[in-house]
Amino acid sequence: MTEFDNPIRIVLADDQPIIRQGLRFIIGTQPDMEVVGEANDGDEAISAVERTRPDLVLMDIQMPKRTGIEATRAIAQAYPEAKVMLLTTFDVQAYVADGIRAGAVGYLLKDADTKTLLEGIRAAHRGAAIFQSTTAARAMAEAMKQEPLPDSLPAGEEAAEFEPLTDKELEVLQLMAYGRRNVEIAETLYISEGTVKTHVHRILGKLGVADRTQAVVIAIRSRMVK
Repeated sequence: MTEFDNPIRIVLADDQPIIRQGLRFIIGTQPDMEVVGEANDGDEAISAVERTRPDLVLMDIQMPKRTGIEATRAIAQAYPEAKVMLLTTFDVQAYVADGIRAGAVGYLLKDADTKTLLEGIRAAHRGAAIFQSTTAARAMAEAMKQEPLPDSLPAGEEAAEFEPLTDKELEVLQLMAYGRRNVEIAETLYISEGTVKTHVHRILGKLGVADRTQAVVIAIRSRMVK
């Protein structure tokens, strides 16, 4: 079976029809992706996820009835298998922290080019990245310099204790947060790709998570990466 036989199922949530139309057109050109639902507001986004059970939601932040952040939080709690990528015109660092708290696995600006958008979708789907755009990455870095995240994190999460990561594992985790693939991490750290895979496996085990996305979210919340 190829990736074309099992395309990434995507829900588009944006209160501007022209934005959804543009995204639908772009995604429709990709043989490994398909749009399975659309939503005009946060409530419709939750309903669309419940109805279609997608792999990924492209979620606008500012929408009527329920914001994208609120909808993301509800989806992450009820349908954790559906990854949420925030897509917004607002280059505001607070949204990055809010999105992480809510459970989003990605943050892209609407002025991102087509290649960045598609790479971001694929990266989020494979659990290999959180932020793809340079601007969003800077915003994330700035947000992480601020005071610790508020108490809206799930109960006990901030107090969670993990087996300490080695210096090399922390380096690998940092590059994972930047969305680097194993081969890119290997080239950056001058180690083999097999060694990277070993480090990733150990990182997931120590953090008690199933995939890279969860590992990076925990790392950001716990300030293991910057």
